[in-house]
Amino acid sequence: MTPAARLSAAIETLETIDSNRVPAAQALKEWGTAHRFAGSGDRAAIAGLVWDVLRRRASSAWIMGEETPRARLLGMLHLERKLDADQIAALCDGSRFAPSALSDAERKALSTNSLDKAPAHVAGDYPEWLDPYLAQVFGEDRAAEAEAMASRAPLDLRVNTLKARRDKVLASTAHLGTMPTKWSPNGLRIEISADARNPGIHAEEAFIKGLIEVQDEGSQLAALLSAAKPGEQVIDLCAGAGGKTLALAAMMGGKGRLIATDQDKRQLAPIHERLSRAGIHNCEVRTPKGRDMGEGDALSDIRATADLVMIDAPCTGTGTWRRNPDAKWRMRPGALEVRLKAQAEVLDRVASLVKPGGRIAYVTCSVLAPENNDQVRAFLTRHHGFSVVPSAEVTAALWDKADDFAAATLQSPEGLLMTPRRTGTDGFFVSVLRRG
Repeated sequence: MTPAARLSAAIETLETIDSNRVPAAQALKEWGTAHRFAGSGDRAAIAGLVWDVLRRRASSAWIMGEETPRARLLGMLHLERKLDADQIAALCDGSRFAPSALSDAERKALSTNSLDKAPAHVAGDYPEWLDPYLAQVFGEDRAAEAEAMASRAPLDLRVNTLKARRDKVLASTAHLGTMPTKWSPNGLRIEISADARNPGIHAEEAFIKGLIEVQDEGSQLAALLSAAKPGEQVIDLCAGAGGKTLALAAMMGGKGRLIATDQDKRQLAPIHERLSRAGIHNCEVRTPKGRDMGEGDALSDIRATADLVMIDAPCTGTGTWRRNPDAKWRMRPGALEVRLKAQAEVLDRVASLVKPGGRIAYVTCSVLAPENNDQVRAFLTRHHGFSVVPSAEVTAALWDKADDFAAATLQSPEGLLMTPRRTGTDGFFVSVLRRG
């Protein structure tokens, strides 16, 4: 397919998303099924166009002056891909399989319009109803912070220190373009261009042998800041597929007791294979027995004995918008209320699991204060025996990078916040609470 034909396919897919109200991933899959002549490179390029339009949905429509899929695609090519009006016109020339030629109004919009007077939610490309929440956290910087959350994310890997050292894996994965992550001592990063496919990490020898796992640097840091130690009893309460479980196990060096569980037992399905591949032998996976049984039942024998409980809390995922831009436009206010209730319940549930002197690492991939600072303050009001571990003590886990990392994050009395703009990671909030 020609570049122009890919633009037409992207417009067609966007029209399907709008008219049928389906998730972008589903629309892209349906397009690929209906157009089997398209190669994998074509499908990747079309997907990249669609995801970039969703990342820049509001700002692209603003500069074009209309909301149509075509207008949003043209605006994205200008804002995100940095093409000028002439370059876009060369692609949209009305030839076979290409989009129709630019109108005079479209060319003028691309040449003269800007985001200079756009409201924050437009410049930052997020739903208007979220503006007060982002203003609460970022103030006048909210548009810039949100714009960074609209950029395409890199692919990050975590080196499994139970089996390998980062320098060795860096050398063996050089063909992928890996480079060391800025903050995590165990991370590797692969920058992905706009039209490129993600590399087939699962087919790499390093992955098959359990030397690496796919994990955003922010998620790696959240695990590191929990300061899990060899010999401790550690519980990963919302373990899901086990990303942080594996990181915690590596920190523990195979020594101590690690328990992984999740209220939704379906989420735990991949964890067993991942643990085996990583060479982890001190982790016990506890699956709820009944449909309505949660973590409390799976941990009925744990009472005030845990050194650390990791809570990778269910949240809105606003910190991961650059990986799933479709989600921010599909998010509704009711979803936040549901998450807030679930977070409070899980925090209250773990209070009795932690021994005196033990810690709770409360982590969300959200940038919203109600899910982060407000939840921590409410928990401390309900449970007077806990206090927030000072950020300087928490970031000390990063050794020589501790001071620079702390300066990069957004600090508060309740914890610290990572963002794409500040730390180059997904958005993660981390609060470590110690029981007196």
